[in-house]
Amino acid sequence: MSAYNNDSDRTPNALKVLIAGGFGVGKTTFVTATSEIPPLRTEELLTAASVGTDDLTGVQAKTTTTVALDFGRITIDAENVLYLFGTPGQERFWFLWDELCHGALGAVVLVDTRRLPACFAAVDFFESRHIRFLVAVNEFDGTYRYDPEEIRAALSLRPEVPVVTCDARHQRSATAVLVTLVQYLLTAPPSVLASVNSIEAGNAA
Repeated sequence: MSAYNNDSDRTPNALKVLIAGGFGVGKTTFVTATSEIPPLRTEELLTAASVGTDDLTGVQAKTTTTVALDFGRITIDAENVLYLFGTPGQERFWFLWDELCHGALGAVVLVDTRRLPACFAAVDFFESRHIRFLVAVNEFDGTYRYDPEEIRAALSLRPEVPVVTCDARHQRSATAVLVTLVQYLLTAPPSVLASVNSIEAGNAA
């Protein structure tokens, strides 16, 4: 049931999560797979102007890029709606991250093991702003499957930060990542817990 299709005049709680990571890691795909509405996407064609600016190593087949944000929505129940904001991956658009992170409860950092250093900036960003996040390894076809603990060691993550694997193309897999994030947020201080307790209740219903 959608929070927007009932007779209540009450505005549902807006719960904001960021989907971040390097260029071409699958953020737009992740938001598209999980959103209950056609997602807002700000993709533009890659042109010659990006040569020497956007690193296409490992993603040479990519033809578009997000230039502002991706936006999707998931209704938890009549009182709670999860809003997904996908961040742009290229360094020249990182200035938008500060605006997008305002009010965020947490974040998913998507990782492509073929281009692991591309996610360092996202990890550093959320650590420096004390925003809770998890790392989700997007397992592209034909890539080597690393153990999550190998990824943890490579990224020098704290022991409590969850590391999971997913296929961002598939709703069930991507949604499982969001459930894990919510469970992680439930271990946060009381100020954060108050905002996410209702999500867990909705998932259990």
